[in-house]
Amino acid sequence: MPRASAKSLPQLSLRIDLDGEDRIGPGKIELLEQIRENGSISAAGRAMDMSYKRAWDLVDEINRICGKAAVEPQAGGKNGGGAMLTPFGAGLVARYRKIERDAARAVRKELEALRSDIARFRKSRPNG
Repeated sequence: MPRASAKSLPQLSLRIDLDGEDRIGPGKIELLEQIRENGSISAAGRAMDMSYKRAWDLVDEINRICGKAAVEPQAGGKNGGGAMLTPFGAGLVARYRKIERDAARAVRKELEALRSDIARFRKSRPNG
């Protein structure tokens, strides 16, 4: 993750804890977005520097957590099969991104204050 400059705001990262160990967060949502973009789980995994098995395991976990398929495989043709988001999966991504935007908007003033506090403390700290 790139280091924030003094003028950029700290970034909010959102993880939604459901029940027990079940959670949806930025990694799973990015995987779904990559599947939508690339048309396959393996290509999505490669785009995220993730093994095919790890990507499949996460897709399986998302489907299990939600109780409904977010990703469905496509029948193979001359170029092999692929995968696409189901309407539920597309809605899951859209809802997560809206929650993320709304949360970031709600805490913007606090993030600005945090940035200012940190900048002030960094300036006052002795060199060395």
